[in-house]
Amino acid sequence: MTSWKIFEGNPEKPHDNIENLPDAPSWRKFEKQERGSTYKAREEEIELVNAALYLRRPLLVTGKPGTGKTSLAYAVAKELNLGEVLRWNITTRSTLQQGLYSYDAIGRLQDAKANDKDNLAKIGKYIQLGSLGTAFASRLKNPRVLLIDEMDKSDIDLPNDLLNIFEEGEFDIPELARIANADNKDDKNKLDNIHVKTYDNQPATIIKGKVQCQEFPFVILTSNGEREFPPAFLRRCLRLDLPQPSRQELEKIVKAHLGDNIIGQAEKLIEQFLNRRDKGDLATDQLLNAIYILTNTANKSDSPMLESVDNEDKDKDAKTKLVEHLLRYLNSRD
Repeated sequence: MTSWKIFEGNPEKPHDNIENLPDAPSWRKFEKQERGSTYKAREEEIELVNAALYLRRPLLVTGKPGTGKTSLAYAVAKELNLGEVLRWNITTRSTLQQGLYSYDAIGRLQDAKANDKDNLAKIGKYIQLGSLGTAFASRLKNPRVLLIDEMDKSDIDLPNDLLNIFEEGEFDIPELARIANADNKDDKNKLDNIHVKTYDNQPATIIKGKVQCQEFPFVILTSNGEREFPPAFLRRCLRLDLPQPSRQELEKIVKAHLGDNIIGQAEKLIEQFLNRRDKGDLATDQLLNAIYILTNTANKSDSPMLESVDNEDKDKDAKTKLVEHLLRYLNSRD
């Protein structure tokens, strides 16, 4: 029987089976321009995205892992030709300044010592705007798309820290503001207009140390629903709750990623996924992973995997165990 395995666990016998590795699944090709292209938006999502665009308000999207929260941002950017999504991944250590800009004070000090001179006019080379800062500093006619991912991981103060930015549409860079206000008549124009780099390495000019929003970005903040946010923060956001995909929606997602012809082979696996999801947290991409690997290995083996997915007589066989591994609950350590 022909094996589907690329790695066989025999490093003492090197081989070239890697050449038989099929193409990567569409969601693992890392092509930024294609992200969001297969997203299937519900009517409620379409309405709230449009409302956020009209009102210039952030959209807080809540849902379990794998419901498409981040994909929505990429779908909007792709359909509306709004360029690359500016992404800020939140952790417990994230601060507002990290989202706005970074300042390499040590690098500036080292250069000043090496040159025996601190050239204030070149301070911009030590400052780079973060994803949040870049979204507000953009001088494009159309808004940038800003994804602030996993807000519920943030420090308790970060949501409140964002309020002033969202309301005022501006922020200061103190290191530049101090220089702009300095009494230096000779280089006044240079000190007022400092050139820096954006999050995506584009040039930007900061005037008198202040970034003023020209067009409010389309902001999506995602949350897994693991914490409550302050009322003042919620008041400034539109809110969208994403449910888990129904069977019909799962079939559309599978077709979008793996083709229309795959559904007939994947029906039993979709049913198994839905039954398991009723008992614990599963993400949609786990289903895609399972269908992809089972259908791609079926044509490499004399015993197609999908035929034995739900075979009660072979619960312990390797194929069934593989499905169990691919569909492990997200909240389980087993």
